[in-house]
Amino acid sequence: MSSQAADAAVEDQTGAAPIRDRKRRRLVSFDGLGVRLALMLAVALFPLLIIAILQSTSVVREAQARSEAALMGETMRAVAGETRVIQHAQDAARVLANTVQPLVGNADACSRWMREIAQAFPSFSLVAFIPDSGKMTCSNTRQAYDFAGQDIYERISKSKTTTFFVNRQAPVSGTSVLGVAQPVFNNVGQHIGIVAISMPHTELSLAEDGPKLADDRPLVIMTFDREGTILTSSDGLSNTQSHLPADRSLKLLAQAGAVTFSGDSNRGNERVYSVVELVPDELYALGSWPAQAASALSPFADISPVLFPALMWAASLLVAYFAMQKLVIGHVRKLSRALSNFATGSRIVGKLDLSGAPSEIRDLAEAYDRMTETILHDEAELEDMVHHKEVLLREVHHRVKNNLQLIASIINMQMRQARTPEAKGLMKGLQERVISLATIHRGLYQTSGLTDIRAQELLPDIVRQITRLATGPGRHISVDCQIDEIHLTPDQAVPLSLLLTEAMTNAMKYASAKEGTPKLDISLRRGEGMQARLRVANTVDPDAEHSETVDGTGLGSQLVNAFVQQLAGQLRIETLETEYILEADFVLRPLVESELRHAEGLKSSQGETGSSE
Repeated sequence: MSSQAADAAVEDQTGAAPIRDRKRRRLVSFDGLGVRLALMLAVALFPLLIIAILQSTSVVREAQARSEAALMGETMRAVAGETRVIQHAQDAARVLANTVQPLVGNADACSRWMREIAQAFPSFSLVAFIPDSGKMTCSNTRQAYDFAGQDIYERISKSKTTTFFVNRQAPVSGTSVLGVAQPVFNNVGQHIGIVAISMPHTELSLAEDGPKLADDRPLVIMTFDREGTILTSSDGLSNTQSHLPADRSLKLLAQAGAVTFSGDSNRGNERVYSVVELVPDELYALGSWPAQAASALSPFADISPVLFPALMWAASLLVAYFAMQKLVIGHVRKLSRALSNFATGSRIVGKLDLSGAPSEIRDLAEAYDRMTETILHDEAELEDMVHHKEVLLREVHHRVKNNLQLIASIINMQMRQARTPEAKGLMKGLQERVISLATIHRGLYQTSGLTDIRAQELLPDIVRQITRLATGPGRHISVDCQIDEIHLTPDQAVPLSLLLTEAMTNAMKYASAKEGTPKLDISLRRGEGMQARLRVANTVDPDAEHSETVDGTGLGSQLVNAFVQQLAGQLRIETLETEYILEADFVLRPLVESELRHAEGLKSSQGETGSSE
């Protein structure tokens, strides 16, 4: 391909390349093989993701149910001793309520009976009968005390059934106690007082029959009555509010009976709760421990059941993506880069190392190697053939040039023998035209390329030749030649060179100047698109006399018009007072036409060679 066509092709490619690059960058995240495979795997593995999420959620729920069931058992075992003490106190209060009536009037006998009960149960700090007046005289401590007017006494004395109460600072025991109050009635059913049994909270905390729990699973046990009043707490009564559930009251839990659930505490921590009945409809125990420590999925208890399957799903997609990159895409990119480099004209073909690629890709690489080897071999043969044709064509132009120069020498010899100036003038014009043709053929074999001729190499040489012939010791002309970088087809180079020769010959004849040296301006400029303009201008002295040696036959003008017609151009001649201007506008022919003719010539020559063989 010629250099101008190559430049045009590069311009087209560079103009289209950014668009393709932008499209490639825009689609690379969605059009790549790895991304497509990852998307397909994502769709294929999505049902497995849903199943994994459901399974994880089921495992979490099962672990939570096991934790709640375990908490129920631990709570029952932990409050077994405390329940036993409270039940003893409740049974003792019922027995005393039925047996104390005969001893109500005898304080000493009543106190001895109370003392015997307290000795049988060391965990009782106070066993007493308190009449309706509130003045206690019958107790195991033999201490008299007036409970009249106290809120706790007023509440328990009005109850007709067994009542539990908590006194943070019991006046008789001097400590925090849990009490059981049993009403006492006389023979006619009249309420005459209550039997009260107090148990210090310290004694209740020591009454534990269940196994000791590990430190990482701290269990908090609380007891409360049906009104929601907290009676005891294994973590201390001062810390009870921080362990209670935030969305449920103890009074509602008492109405629900035995139940287990999970929820947030008042402190904001997630805990598992269990409620058991110690005394039906009277006394309840609430056990709780942290949900995380109780979970069977520890240490992943804080992770959402959806997150772990989703991470596994994403990890499988990443593994598939990088596996595809390693096994396929990386090797395909190597092959693609090699193909792209070869397609853009690079003929440095290295060995592709695809030993770790799948067999299908290795087959493609082997096919690529065979293809490049075949193309390089064919290109080498074609280049060698073109080189031979170019050498032959240049030799033809060289020999034509030599023959034309020989003809010019013969004409010069004939011109010396001419007798009249007219004959010498005609021969000299003919000699100049022959020398111009020789110069053109010399330029054809000296300029680069077979299908295109550089005007900036050919035309200045013609200008120098004609200037040397037209000037001499007695005649000097200042010549300024400006030729743009234009590539011509041989069909246009020859008539354009002959047109320039005739125009310069005519300008040399008439060039003159009123003062100084005559000037001759020659230019070939490229216009918009494929337009070009040849301009030959010479200075003219309006006062100069007409020379008799000037050829006035008009042959030069006829030749100029003929050459302009061969160029399919338009001629414009302008005569000014001091300047003569000749301009020829024409359209440059695409170099593709010359290339096609050159290719057809090669094919025909190959066909003739094959037929001769």
